[in-house]
Amino acid sequence: MTFRGKFLCCSVAAAFALALSLPAAAKVVARVDGVEITDDDVAIATEDLGPTLPEQLDDAARQAYIVNYLIDLKLVAKRAAADNLESDPDFAREMAYYHDKILMQDLLGKVANDAVTDAALKKVYDDAAQAHTSQQEIHARHILVSTEEEAKAALARVKNGEDFGKVADELSKDPGSKGGDLGWFTKDKMVPEFADAAFKLKPGEISDPVKSPFGWHIIQVEEVRQSQLPPFDQVKNEVTHYVMQQAQGEFIVGLRNHAKIERTDAAPAMPALPAGHP
Repeated sequence: MTFRGKFLCCSVAAAFALALSLPAAAKVVARVDGVEITDDDVAIATEDLGPTLPEQLDDAARQAYIVNYLIDLKLVAKRAAADNLESDPDFAREMAYYHDKILMQDLLGKVANDAVTDAALKKVYDDAAQAHTSQQEIHARHILVSTEEEAKAALARVKNGEDFGKVADELSKDPGSKGGDLGWFTKDKMVPEFADAAFKLKPGEISDPVKSPFGWHIIQVEEVRQSQLPPFDQVKNEVTHYVMQQAQGEFIVGLRNHAKIERTDAAPAMPALPAGHP
């Protein structure tokens, strides 16, 4: 092969390798007076609009909604620029604020993501497991009614053999517990009057009418156990969130400790805001 042939082959190979290393070009979804709107713009707008987007929209309708928003954004921004609003001092201050805010969000996001390692998550979970103190917890049902007479009538029905859950569904004024089921809970999770009565019962026992600030209860305890820390897989999201917040907080404290900060507003001392606060 001639030198020219070798050179051309190498050039083609280099160009091909470079093409593979470059990110794919953004897809153009609309043009407004020649200005392109791409799917990258749609992704940014989707993250920005977030929970304000109508929940009932499917994926295609949401895409159309956001593209229309971006079209309006381009049109209004173009008109504002034509009206010379960019020269307004307030505009410059807002631009400076959002410039800093976006930089802060991007950097704190990187700090948070870098902090999430298997080792960091395991350490937080293991530390929590060591600090966990086992408590007694019960699985119970209840029937909540307004008067003592109603409670006594409900108690008579279940003692005569009617299914507790069926009576609860029929009579109970607690809409949040299907069949009166309250799930598992420790004593500190309930009001004292209810908790004192419930934790005296053994599995299968039913209480006499119990008065609390919410009304009159009939309580049935189904199971008793000692509380355990949930398995890691069940709390992984919470552990991850904690690790991310901790990393962001420590990063900000480090920046503050190495900065010269002078406040002139004589503001009273306040607790530190959460990492990544708006």
